[in-house]
Amino acid sequence: MSKWRIPQVSTGDLLRGNVGSGTGLGLQAKEIMARGELVPDGLVNEMVAIRLRYPDCERGFILDGFPRTIVQAEWLDEHLAEWSHGLPVVAIELKVDYTRLVRRVTGRRNCPVCGSIYNVHLHPPKDHARCDLDGAELVRRSDDTEEVFTDRLRSYTEQTGPVVAHYRSMGRLVDMDGDQPVDAVTAGILAAVKRLRS
Repeated sequence: MSKWRIPQVSTGDLLRGNVGSGTGLGLQAKEIMARGELVPDGLVNEMVAIRLRYPDCERGFILDGFPRTIVQAEWLDEHLAEWSHGLPVVAIELKVDYTRLVRRVTGRRNCPVCGSIYNVHLHPPKDHARCDLDGAELVRRSDDTEEVFTDRLRSYTEQTGPVVAHYRSMGRLVDMDGDQPVDAVTAGILAAVKRLRS
């Protein structure tokens, strides 16, 4: 995050990066995903552990999409001191209305040339199907459907509910209204981190 000059570490990016680069972990993950299975916690934990040893994480880091399961959370708690210089976890759960989430996901369109992201409902391009910057035809990811989103939300609730309860019981979780304007959400997160770290 630019405010703190620390990296955002996304498990989705780590998985795609490892698979794309053909690392040993990436090859294992690719085989598992090809079978339609979830990448096991141990493999994800190992990717996160490697990434958190990079020099840019020395001052701290933001984990995006991790921990997603209670096994990952317990692993993180056990190993956090190694990377965080004793700073405790601050977990943020962004809460957004279901209908708004569906519109965010199903309306998403990407420019394959410059990488710009639009939303046909919330941030539409000037021309319905073309990028404002380079005129390229916008594309929709095959998994940006309400059916896929509903399955993901169900999986999130089942897998991540115990993680939320875990950090709530430790007094380390903050609920944040994600329907607020971006500046308000950012200010709320900064204030929560400051309060829980003091």
